[in-house]
Amino acid sequence: MATPIELGLLLVVAIAVIAAYLVLRALKPFIINAVLGLIVLALAGVLGFEVAVTPIVVLVVAVGGIPGAILVLLLAHFGLLFGPLAAVAAF
Repeated sequence: MATPIELGLLLVVAIAVIAAYLVLRALKPFIINAVLGLIVLALAGVLGFEVAVTPIVVLVVAVGGIPGAILVLLLAHFGLLFGPLAAVAAF
């Protein structure tokens, strides 16, 4: 026979599992978008676009996803930010 403490712990664990599932289900599109953005940035580097990969670039692409990657690529292409010379000039 299960004690009230065991039943209470089982209820708490069940609620925690359900809450974790709901949170992960809500975050899934954002995680996929961030991974696709990083893949776009890596693919652009393979195709010859010169982008200085700094922690700020990775953060912009991870938060912005594909639109963030396109923004970084456009800014680097026009020489405004994130170009290879911009990373050297910053130090």
